[in-house]
Amino acid sequence: MTLEEMTTLHEALLAARYRGVRTVEINDRRITYASDTELSAAITDLEGRIAAAKEGGKRRRILTSASKGL
Repeated sequence: MTLEEMTTLHEALLAARYRGVRTVEINDRRITYASDTELSAAITDLEGRIAAAKEGGKRRRILTSASKGL
């Protein structure tokens, strides 16, 4: 899926959620989500994929550690 397609789907999902609708139609395809939780998970997943596509797939991981010095 291209960045443009993901952005279009993301906008459609957000619009549907704000309207209180769980069915989205894009390019002659109809997607119906069972609950708002499922719709929210799809939006979150798309946001992550869009961010990764914009960054070129690079992700930064920061690890922390602590000890009491014993």
